[in-house]
Amino acid sequence: MTRLTLIAALFWIILDQASKWIMLLVLDLDRVGQVLVMPPYLNFIMGWNRGINFGLFANSPDLLRYGLIALALAVSAWMIQLGRNSQSKLSAIAAGSVAGGALGNAFDRLYHGAVVDFLNMSCCGINNPYTFNIADIGIFAGVFGLLLFSND
Repeated sequence: MTRLTLIAALFWIILDQASKWIMLLVLDLDRVGQVLVMPPYLNFIMGWNRGINFGLFANSPDLLRYGLIALALAVSAWMIQLGRNSQSKLSAIAAGSVAGGALGNAFDRLYHGAVVDFLNMSCCGINNPYTFNIADIGIFAGVFGLLLFSND
């Protein structure tokens, strides 16, 4: 199952980094600030996340940045091992999704000093102030998949 896990990880890394490249270099989102795509359902709003989820610990020292990179590398290694030992194709893919998402965000922390967030979605009269990215979707989908498909 190692091949499936690595393919899934690579898929999420490429999708994540390509989307961020488009946002930063094509749409120039870091300068423009926001692009209203289908308000309020989907907007591109620039967010530099130096902390963890929802911007927690955003003002922490640079040591946290490197600690989060190390944590992402450790989680990714664990997920690849989990996928390697999996008896289920779906859980191997899910483990790769978590690894790919974690590595995508780790690359941002290393290269940009912060995670590039740009997706903003609101609905039904609720204004969501938070942004996220494709790597976050990979992590969420992967964890959900592991919960559903891990019978090992």
